[in-house]
Amino acid sequence: MIDCFGDKDLKEAYLPKLNTMEHIASYCLTEPGSGSDAAALKTKAVLDGNHYVLNGSKAFISGGGENEIYVVMARTGDDSPKGISCFVVEKDMEGVSFGAQEHKLGWHSQPTAQVNFDNVRVPASNLVGHEGQGFKIAMAGLDGGRLNIGACSLGGAQRCLDDAVTYTKERSQFGKSISDFQAVQFMLADMATELEAARALLYKAAQKVSDNAPDKTKFSAMAKRYSTDIGSKVVNDALQLHGGYGYLMDYAVERFWRDLRVHQILEGTNQIMRVVISRALLT
Repeated sequence: MIDCFGDKDLKEAYLPKLNTMEHIASYCLTEPGSGSDAAALKTKAVLDGNHYVLNGSKAFISGGGENEIYVVMARTGDDSPKGISCFVVEKDMEGVSFGAQEHKLGWHSQPTAQVNFDNVRVPASNLVGHEGQGFKIAMAGLDGGRLNIGACSLGGAQRCLDDAVTYTKERSQFGKSISDFQAVQFMLADMATELEAARALLYKAAQKVSDNAPDKTKFSAMAKRYSTDIGSKVVNDALQLHGGYGYLMDYAVERFWRDLRVHQILEGTNQIMRVVISRALLT
């Protein structure tokens, strides 16, 4: 978002260390009181001379408390989406603080926390784009984010399918490998077919985003919805094929089952994806 919408000075200030991952950035849109209705955010930025004074909180922020940079959506105007602007905030700016790390079902390797802004003075030069452009910037960021989450789901599901194939060939019951049973073979066939279909849609959506196609948002939503639903289904089936062992932490499928569940919520719930898709079809 800094690269696509920031001016030359902002890019020069932040992109070099972001590109090398010496610094990592967090996307700050969701708030304790605004999730799916992202445009209802309350975090506010008021211009005061050469700075904006930022007040509010962001919830469920990936990298919260650990990352160095926070790209924050805040209200600078009226209560409509056009009243939202985008800012680059640094972790060490006075008034930035963080809540306790969230205890999550999955994603234990990643820090997630609330980010708080108490009279944080952000240089006016850290405005990304123009005032009132923030919601558009946030939504553009979500197109890529949704593809990312879809790809994560397919990668995890593919790993679990591979593990399920190996396990069912090695596991014997009733005198033969359970992969010899037609019921198991049909499950594996469906898992592989659904994964390939989801992957094809995801690649098509990725090309749409790369090409800045007019229907890129619709395809990103379609790919995210389908890939995350299919990913979770395939992992659930893989766990089932592992039997009781799949429920144990000794086998990776248990972790993937937990980690992929949130993908149907992240970057817009899959119910909201259906709203995005249907709106594009009917407009």
